[in-house]
Amino acid sequence: MASRIRAVIFDLDNTLLDFVEAKLKACKAVIRHLGLNEDEHELLGYFLRGVHGFEDVRNIADYMRDRGVYCEEKFRECCEIYERVKLENVEPYPGVRETLERLRKLGLKLAVVTDAVNGHAIGRLKKAGILHYFDAVISSDMTGKRKPEPDSIILALNKLGVGAEEAIIVGDSLRRDIEPGKRLGMMTVYASYGDRNFFEERSGGADFVIEDIGELIGLLDSFVPKTKISNR
Repeated sequence: MASRIRAVIFDLDNTLLDFVEAKLKACKAVIRHLGLNEDEHELLGYFLRGVHGFEDVRNIADYMRDRGVYCEEKFRECCEIYERVKLENVEPYPGVRETLERLRKLGLKLAVVTDAVNGHAIGRLKKAGILHYFDAVISSDMTGKRKPEPDSIILALNKLGVGAEEAIIVGDSLRRDIEPGKRLGMMTVYASYGDRNFFEERSGGADFVIEDIGELIGLLDSFVPKTKISNR
């Protein structure tokens, strides 16, 4: 394991941002617009099936078709409502801003690697007020590959100018964040507090598990050069 860490790479949704809660509110708004008397978890379940991507609006179309309410115009309206309400409700987890501030003061380089498209990722980071902390924001549309393929993580390492052995990856998915990080030789930190990956296997342990993002600072004490720790 590395004795000197120079960078931290974060997953975005459900690691830095409480994304499922924002998504539930967006699902509720869509269901209300359709005039249906259902719980928002019914629509959320379509996003969790794995048929399309977790953020693919075709899940909304499938939901509408299964209830006999699909038409192209109504679908476009639902997509607009879904994206708007979701962004309005994006918030960072408690302690995220403070932790990022501490990491910057330690002299660490920071990046986000996400399967969201770049425009959506930047929009969420701006809404959460944390975009300025990051040296790079890498999205799946920049590489053409989604996690657990390592391409986006490799691009982030290159943008930061660090080797895999000099970086930590922090994420809520053992399959999509932790496993590719381990294959690359990175230190891995599993953000258990955000894991909503209901249909994923819970195998393939990380080097560390945190139940609150603030715990990351304590972990880094042993791996960041002491000259930087003393500047806290």
